Amino acid sequence: MNKDRIIKNVATLLKEIPTSMEVVKDDHKKEERFNYLAKHMVEKAIKRDALITCDDDSGIAIFFEENGHTEGFWSELLGDLKLALNVTGLKKGLKALKTQKFVKQQRPNSGSYLYCWFWGILEDARGVTDKKTAYKMKDIMFNIAKEKQLPIYAETRIRRVSVAYRRYGFELLKEWPHPSGDTMYFMKYTPQKN
Repeated sequence: MNKDRIIKNVATLLKEIPTSMEVVKDDHKKEERFNYLAKHMVEKAIKRDALITCDDDSGIAIFFEENGHTEGFWSELLGDLKLALNVTGLKKGLKALKTQKFVKQQRPNSGSYLYCWFWGILEDARGVTDKKTAYKMKDIMFNIAKEKQLPIYAETRIRRVSVAYRRYGFELLKEWPHPSGDTMYFMKYTPQKN
């Protein structure tokens, strides 16, 4: 695993995602802020054994197993404060926390499930290529879901991504008018029984 390359690729992909574009403070340190956010995400994924990458790291997913237990208040607070200082700024950070609270409420509050927090494919590895990066990553996630017999939850504000999820077998649970004016799509994949 090449952690530095993964962080660099996640930073690149974050610049295409509406939510991260909104929350990252727009100033002369914007590039540093995307890198800090990417590093935070990758390190959190590694800590929770939730990082999935393809062979050349052109496809990256952060795929958490959730069970109703969250990290302690103080560890989350410290992480949130660091993100506010280094990524969002206070005003955007508070706005993001409010939206994230609603987003989190759309997932189960008890029982175990898998949550696709992030899934991105670098531009030159997208679509139907000989690498089939997206398909291979989808298969890895679906195999984990089938093995654990747990549903997968995901959301996106990018319509074409929601269409791709549905083509892969996700069911659309809800469309929500996001405060930005976009629509957010909440989806669930239920694995076949073993």
